Amino acid sequence: MKTKTLMSALKSKYADKSWNETMQLVRRCMDKTRGDGRVSEPITQCLEKINEALNASSLTGMVSRLEMIAKQRGLGSHLSPTETVCYLTADLFYIEVLLLPGGRVEDVRAAHRGEAPVSSPSLLQLLRMKKFQEFSLKLDDLVSFYNIQGDSDVKAKIYSALRHLETDLFKISHLPRSLRESDLHVDLIMNGRIGNVQPGRDGTPMTVEYYISPLDVLMGLSDTGDVSRGRIALVMVGNSDTSHRLQIGSLISSPPQVDTLGFPVFQPLTDSCSELLPATFLLKLQPPLPMLSSFIEKMSTITDGVMSETHLQVEPLPQLLIKQNSQISWTDGIQFVVPLPASEYHSYVFPGAEWGCESWKGALIHTVPFHHPGHVPALLNVLRHQSAVNVLMESCFSNHNHYIVDAGLQYDLRCEVLPESDHCLSVTFSLDDSNHLAVLQVTVEDSHQMSCRLLMPDLVDHKLDDYISRVLMRCMSIPITMRAIRKKVSSLTTRPVPVPDPELSTAMEITSTPLSVSHEAVQEERTASSSPGYYLMSVSSPVADNANTDAVANPSPCASLAVYSHWVTSGLPAELL
Repeated sequence: MKTKTLMSALKSKYADKSWNETMQLVRRCMDKTRGDGRVSEPITQCLEKINEALNASSLTGMVSRLEMIAKQRGLGSHLSPTETVCYLTADLFYIEVLLLPGGRVEDVRAAHRGEAPVSSPSLLQLLRMKKFQEFSLKLDDLVSFYNIQGDSDVKAKIYSALRHLETDLFKISHLPRSLRESDLHVDLIMNGRIGNVQPGRDGTPMTVEYYISPLDVLMGLSDTGDVSRGRIALVMVGNSDTSHRLQIGSLISSPPQVDTLGFPVFQPLTDSCSELLPATFLLKLQPPLPMLSSFIEKMSTITDGVMSETHLQVEPLPQLLIKQNSQISWTDGIQFVVPLPASEYHSYVFPGAEWGCESWKGALIHTVPFHHPGHVPALLNVLRHQSAVNVLMESCFSNHNHYIVDAGLQYDLRCEVLPESDHCLSVTFSLDDSNHLAVLQVTVEDSHQMSCRLLMPDLVDHKLDDYISRVLMRCMSIPITMRAIRKKVSSLTTRPVPVPDPELSTAMEITSTPLSVSHEAVQEERTASSSPGYYLMSVSSPVADNANTDAVANPSPCASLAVYSHWVTSGLPAELL
């Protein structure tokens, strides 16, 4: 009753008060309770609601909203003596918001320590559109970018080291090299020593686009704007319990000197050009990348042990890939149904026990620490290699309802995907007109080179292996490659069509039970095929100029795969089609 009486009295007292008076009262209450977070929190929430109701329709309202955002992000704030500029401040940067009467915003400028303020069009647009939540998130990105331990001098040195690193990465990216793809943008991403480098803007870090799949390229043809569909890494700094020697100047001479492989010759990290600092450089991966333990070990070797996997949670790679796209539980394995054009359906089974082997376990990597610009090209090659492996495996995961298996669905192809070495897998299957199992072995040498070997009884054809390798490299999709194999093998076989036996047809009818083949059966088929060793192939096929992209504006899975299949087979040698 006392609380109700108090609330009624407050409502009566402030019924005729203006919003400005109410906001001033809330601010005074906040100042009195600044040392006690438990008391000030409800008052802060009250002020937030008042600000949202006012929608910053006055100069005072805009200033109040900016101050509230600064407080939420742990920044300081103050007005200029003329009350026309609101400053949001931190140790290593500050934001200037130039205000006009009525709460309108004239300009927004971002300034780093020791640098002149630079106009930020993106921040200005957000405030002019009164998208305060998005503006607050942008500030949070800035705060995270400078989230470094130490005093102001140490933070300034680490920030300076990051700037010199960015300078050297740009120098490396502009060194001359030979082209491997007809599409210059794709070539820069996939083959550039530093990928597609974009400088930081509005206080955001430098970005490196290091991998893009063929399907991403095709789907990107219908996009508008400059939003990338590839995998990127943000170049940042992070705290470290151990001090590392970071550069405080450029390590590449001007003009750059290069070695026999075309990489720059770096100056040694001496006291004159480096300093021990409690931080490391970081490649922050977006999205995070599931990686095999063996690949993580390679990156640790490249960075002289800076990267360690001891704190990582290790799981089978398929499980990591599935977790990123859905909430499917991984128990004894899982079956995926992949729809293809012309009402074709494939079933792909991943047995849980086989994929639990140590060589195919890995972890989800969010950041890759390093301390020298020379580490970056080698790290990107490992990330590209892992991305290629992931894209191939994910091609067997349909994007929608892949965990719902229709018991009455007739599959055109049943496949079991099994692990081999840490970058080699096999697909076991049986064609419609064959009572024998066949095995496709896929070896991912790196992101540029893959080899396929088809093991079938009474069939040894190196040209067919070459054709399959070309298709796989072109599409980076196991289902589309399997579809091509079915068509190609069907055209090569000249067996007479048997007269169907009703009883035999009934006995051989395909059920909905997933194909499960023991390792012993697979080994027997491989031995019986007596095929020679791998036929390695490295080919870079240009993107077809006449690729059909009309169906990609709002693609359905089958429609996009139909366009994709046409694009994959176009441009291949006529004798292989």
